This record gives sequence, C-alpha cells and structure tokens, in this order.
Amino acid sequence: MNLPVEKKPSIPVAAKRGLVLLFTGNGKGKTTAALGILLRAYGHQMRCVMLSFIKATDRRYGEHKAVEKMAALAGADLPGPGLRGPGVEIIQLGDGFTWLSENIDKDRALAQECWARCADILRDESVKIVILDEITYPVTYGWLAAEDVVTAIRNRPEGQHVVITGRDAAPELLALADTATEMRVLKHAFDAGIPAAKGIEL
Repeated sequence: MNLPVEKKPSIPVAAKRGLVLLFTGNGKGKTTAALGILLRAYGHQMRCVMLSFIKATDRRYGEHKAVEKMAALAGADLPGPGLRGPGVEIIQLGDGFTWLSENIDKDRALAQECWARCADILRDESVKIVILDEITYPVTYGWLAAEDVVTAIRNRPEGQHVVITGRDAAPELLALADTATEMRVLKHAFDAGIPAAKGIEL
C-alpha cells in the first residue's frame, strides 16, 4: 500500500525575499517597535543595522547603552561612527528634531549622507535586518526621492528584512510594505506636561 507523501508547505515569495514592515502614525511606539525587532533578530544571531535619519549624532539613548553592554559581554570593540555590537550596529546621522532646525540645508545634506550609507547596507547580503528609522521625514520633505528609496529596497538581497519608521509615510512606502501599522494617539503623557522618560522615550 502506498502511503501519502507528506508535502512540505511552500514558503510564500514575500517571505523568501524578506519582508518590508512600516510603522507610521502620530502615536508613540514606532521606533520602539523597530527596536523590539532588533532585539528579536539579535536572539536569532541575525546581523542588524539601524540607521537613524533624525536623531543627532551626539545623543546617546538607552539602545546605545544596551549595544555597548552587549559588545562588552561579547568582548567586542566598538569601532567607527555609531555603535557596533555582536551583530548589531546603530548609526545616527541626523541633527536632532528637524522641525526646530535653523539649518535646513545641513539637515538635507545629512539625510542624503545617511541615505548613501543605507543604500550600501541594502546591498549587503550579510545584513538580515535593516531599520530605516524616521526615514519618512526626509522623504516627505523632498530631501530623498521616494522612487529611489523604493527601488533600493526592492533590489535588496533575498532574505533581507527592512523596517521603516516615521510619521506621514509617503504613499509609495505604504504600497511597498508587506505589513503596515499605524500608531494612533489615544492619550500621551507629553500632553499632560510629562517630559520624555528614561527607558521609555530615551
């Protein structure tokens, strides 16, 4: 008697090529969600690079201290700009909160510099998770062409996942995403005069 052969489930094409996740909206949690993916990927020993388009190069947040501690535990060095741990790198190339900027030309140049780094990383097969933190802003401001960003992401190596964060995501980015989540404000502590808290926003 011939027994039925168990077929392995086929893997959807999107999963093979890697997923694009978009976290947008006015509510809190976009970068926080991306950092959760970074932590999960680290647990699977997947190389992850996070590039921040707005956060200033001279600011250090809890995630930077965490990467430093991860590197120290692994006995790794932290060479070059940004922070590099065992499989995790965080690169900040912004100049702070752009809507308060007094030098828009500088911010535009920094965004384009950050994008050049992103474009290189989106071609690196060894990087399994690429986080483009707050990239929606320079796209919305017209500093980066949405078509260039979409093309680079579409042409990335197979199996590389991309996470996009920021408010007011351009329609092209929403159309590109496999998963899109909008953070909606119901209440925010800042509206009650409570400043950003360590471990929550910092």
